[in-house]
Amino acid sequence: MAGGALIPSPAPSSSVQGLQVLVTRPEPQASIWAADLQSNGLDAHVLPLIAIGGPADPAPVAHLWQNLASQRLLMFVSPAAVHWFFQLRPHGAIWPAGTLAASPGPGTAHSLMLAGEDAGLTSAQIICPDASAEQFDSETLWPLLAPLDWQGQQVAIISGGDQQEAKGRNWLSEQWRARGATVQSVLTYQRGPGEWTPSQQALAAQALQHPAQHAWLFSSSQAIDHLVEHHLPAHGLHCQDWSAAHAVVTHPKIAERCQQLGIQRITSTRPTLSAVVEALRSAE
Repeated sequence: MAGGALIPSPAPSSSVQGLQVLVTRPEPQASIWAADLQSNGLDAHVLPLIAIGGPADPAPVAHLWQNLASQRLLMFVSPAAVHWFFQLRPHGAIWPAGTLAASPGPGTAHSLMLAGEDAGLTSAQIICPDASAEQFDSETLWPLLAPLDWQGQQVAIISGGDQQEAKGRNWLSEQWRARGATVQSVLTYQRGPGEWTPSQQALAAQALQHPAQHAWLFSSSQAIDHLVEHHLPAHGLHCQDWSAAHAVVTHPKIAERCQQLGIQRITSTRPTLSAVVEALRSAE
């Protein structure tokens, strides 16, 4: 998990012993999160609901690299966006001193520092909400961007998408355009449901059969869509009643999606390791 390792806390209380945590992030984030949760005494298991791969056409990324000096700012939506953007960096391409980078949270900012160092990106060029922010999203990031002069500036949102359609941040794009900026979305990776291993299929089946013994850790509404629309049908699994399931969510929009599914036990928490650990330990 970005932001450095958390010092392991004391063993979990008896209220969470026996509770299995299903980490649904895409790999490799899922394994990193699971390892961090395990180091804090939690029984965490990897159950990815989203798979990530590079774009079928990397040309737009290469073109953006070649014209990076014309951009006032690049907004990276996730660590995956950072990874694939720098993975596709043309040989010898350098990050210009006058181009800023932004991220919705410290995890993505940390990824930017690691991936961008060789290209010349510095911490002074990265704009990101403080680690103590209640949420890590566009609405939290914008107050840090709003004071800058955007008239006539070019902005690129570095994101993923489905079926080669880049998914930009619509609300954030509207704020920039209202202040005179030109905004484009550049697809650097593709999202899909991926496939489960036999052991992951068995884990999901156990979670459906014994909902009180499992907690679904959701960090994306799309992950929930993949779960009910792809993974369960593909493996012959069914759940007509989600009311007994327990979901731990890191954003209000994810909580809304859980409510639509029928989940009644929803624990909301900040998207940081320490907050998630505390939320899971407070589960009964």
